[in-house]
Order: sequence, then C-alpha cells, then structure tokens
Amino acid sequence: MLKTNFLARFRLPSFSTAAIAAAAALIAFNASAQTYPNKPIRLLVPFAPGGSSEIVSRAYAAEMSKILGQNIIVENKPGGAGNIAMVDAKGQPADGYTLILGHVGTLAVNPAMFAKLPYDAVKDFAPVTLLSKVPNIVAVNPDKVAAKDLKGFIAMAKAKPGSVNYGSAGNGSSGHLAMAYLAQVAGVEMQHVPYKGTGPMLTDLIAGLTEGTFTGAPPLLPQIKAGKLRALAVGSAKRIAALPDVPTVAEQGFPGFETSQWYGILAPAGTPEAIIKKLNDAAVAAGKAPSIAERLSAEAAEPVTTAPKEFAAFIALEKTRWAEVVKKANIKAD
Repeated sequence: MLKTNFLARFRLPSFSTAAIAAAAALIAFNASAQTYPNKPIRLLVPFAPGGSSEIVSRAYAAEMSKILGQNIIVENKPGGAGNIAMVDAKGQPADGYTLILGHVGTLAVNPAMFAKLPYDAVKDFAPVTLLSKVPNIVAVNPDKVAAKDLKGFIAMAKAKPGSVNYGSAGNGSSGHLAMAYLAQVAGVEMQHVPYKGTGPMLTDLIAGLTEGTFTGAPPLLPQIKAGKLRALAVGSAKRIAALPDVPTVAEQGFPGFETSQWYGILAPAGTPEAIIKKLNDAAVAAGKAPSIAERLSAEAAEPVTTAPKEFAAFIALEKTRWAEVVKKANIKAD
C-alpha cells in the first residue's frame, strides 16, 4: 500500500496528443527561426518591371541579402491591380521564404475598390516594415495650362467644371486616387482619363491631349526638367530635393494634405515573430546604407523604415483615408 501511494505521488502528468503536437511544432518553429534564413528568399512585386516598385524592391533586396547572408530574389508578378501576387503570397508557407512588396494600392485602395477581394489585407499578412515613400507631383502641359501654381490650376478647374482632363496609369491607380483626393478637398470637378500604364498617359499629356496628372515623381522628373511639363505642386509633406522651388499642396492652401506612393514588406500571416524581427532588423539596417539613399534619391524617393506594429498602424490609417476617397469619388474596379 505504501509502495502504491509512493508511486502515485510521483506519477508523471499525462499529455494529450494535441498538446504534444503543439509543443513539437513550437520547438520546430523556434529552431527554424534560429537558423533562418538558410536558403534564398523570394520577394514578390505585384507590378511590371521598370517602375518605382522594382527600384525600391531591388535596392533593399541587394542590401538585405548582404545582411542576412542569403539572396533575396525579386520576382515581378503583375496583373489584377496587384491582386495576383497578393493571392500568391497569401497561399505560401509562413516560414519567411516568400515575402510580398505591399503598396498603397494593394493594401489601402483595393480593399475599398473591389467588391470581392481574394485576400484580406490585414488578416492574411504580417507586416514587416515600411520601406519607402515616393512623392506624387501635380504636373501640367505648359501649352494647355497657363497656371504657374496650384491656386491657378484649381481656379481654372472651378471656372469650367468637368473641362479639365487629367490622366492616370489606370482606374484606381495611385495617380487616379491622388487627383480625386485633391479635387475633393479643393471642391472642384475634373474629368479622369485612365490609361493602361504611365507611359501612354505621359505621351498624351505631353502631346496636349490632356491637361495634367498627379502621379509619382520618377517618370515625371525628366519631362519637367526638359520643359515638356510644368510642376505645380508636390504631394509629400515637405518639398523634395529634386524640385526645391516647387511648393507642397499643403503650402498652397490645403493644410495637412499629403499623398505619396509607399511600399513595404509583408509576410504570410502566421510567420513566427522571431523571423519577422530578423527581417525587420535587416530592412532597418539596409535603410541606413548609403547605396539605398543614393538609389532612391535619384527617384525623389526616401527610405522610411518602421517597426512591424508601426507599419500595421500606418496601413490601418491609409485604409480608412482612401476608403473615404474611393467612396466619395464612386471609384470601382474595372
């Protein structure tokens, strides 16, 4: 009897199969995080090569590869307003070996513009960090628009509602949203002309078939410097080095106005926090590299890295802001 009681007192606790499996999974996750990365990482870019998205992604990928000791391979996967790449990333294992370049369109605009989006911008992804902001510029054809500043351009639009045509890279693009936002705060009505890309939009603007645009700085700067376009305002919170004499929209009577294209890195939801931290640390360190500043400044862009929680909060604010713009302008997916 004494022997039985003695053994009972020291009997090992029993564990369920589920608890054992969960513990084993946790150990495996911790082990993978400690050795991460031990193979190349895939970074999906939801847009075609040649734009700001590729410039930002490749600049950071090169520096982060040095820091992590593994190649980060940039893979352009355009189509469906970025939705194709987002769905691809959503379906990948949450192990840190597939990342997605998030953008104002895929994370803040698409959730408001598409009635049925094949991914949830919040639930399906784990934010790693914001990477960069690229300012938008209000630019006009100097032969079609006499205005030398934003005030004159707004006055022109108010004088003849709906007569000013502005082009963008497509319906729901950042350029479309930026001008729609400006029109709302300025109380004017302008006609949107969507194109299949920035290239054809610029061709028609320079030819005088449209009056203006409000799109990302990189493709506009060469045309502005050549005198083919006139810059009236920049949408960023402060003036840009490439155009120091061009005031911001906020400076010209619209306090608090800001609209820039932005890019960040996300991983599939469920990616271990230890891996997210390694990626964040690498991105933050990369953002301080002279090569990043040099490469991005050539595009009038700036490196902006954040903690994962800060990036998540930023996405939430942008979703709220652009949802209101989309609703007021009645913008719908093609």
